[in-house]
Amino acid sequence: MVHRWLQLASTPSVKAARERYGGAAQYARLDGTLDPDGPVRNDRLDEPERAFIADRDGFYLATVSETGWPYVQYRGGPKGFLRILDERTLGFADFRGNRQYVTTGNVAADDRVSLFLMDYARRRRLKIFGRLQMLDADADPAVLDAVAMQDYEAVIERAAIIRVEAFDWNCPQHITPRFTHDELEHVLAPVRDEMTGLREENQRLRRLLAEQRTTAARVDATASDRAGSGASSRSTSAVPPEE
Repeated sequence: MVHRWLQLASTPSVKAARERYGGAAQYARLDGTLDPDGPVRNDRLDEPERAFIADRDGFYLATVSETGWPYVQYRGGPKGFLRILDERTLGFADFRGNRQYVTTGNVAADDRVSLFLMDYARRRRLKIFGRLQMLDADADPAVLDAVAMQDYEAVIERAAIIRVEAFDWNCPQHITPRFTHDELEHVLAPVRDEMTGLREENQRLRRLLAEQRTTAARVDATASDRAGSGASSRSTSAVPPEE
């Protein structure tokens, strides 16, 4: 079967690089070299891709300018803000930013985009090729409603709709694990609970030890008083009476 993402990425210069450095034979069955008209896969988002996308709170979006310079932008928002509208369509709300409009301008001339979605904690990444269309907020209220995020305080200027052309999963090699605040909270919550329990137990034992020391000090003081009183009595009885 033809791997659609590899087919799009495998330009003549890419294939030439594989021939030179190795890998041509490995990918020839997938990139359409041997069977360009074969059945296609990796062109529609299935359940694993949908679940992965829905769990992300950000992604990298690459476009190309009219001068040929690439531009990569990080898009962030609440988890799941990149919406799966159907098996070949993604959408997100384009919030007001610094008003440079580099991505918006780039896709007006060339709508081809590349997305990188990262799960650093689990060392997973999903790459997507697509075509991006920006729709003004008042152009299609139904589309805007489909990508809007409830209870998220940001001004939506446009709805961004991506027609998915292909996707590919990358290997975990060389991905440094990183964790979001929420991921750390999930992991550290039991540790914090245990630490709280240990502190409370420590405080209880400190109070108990202090009480025992106080009791021991009283016992010692009482014993000392008794010993002193006994010695005084013996001393008094040893003095001969006056004549």
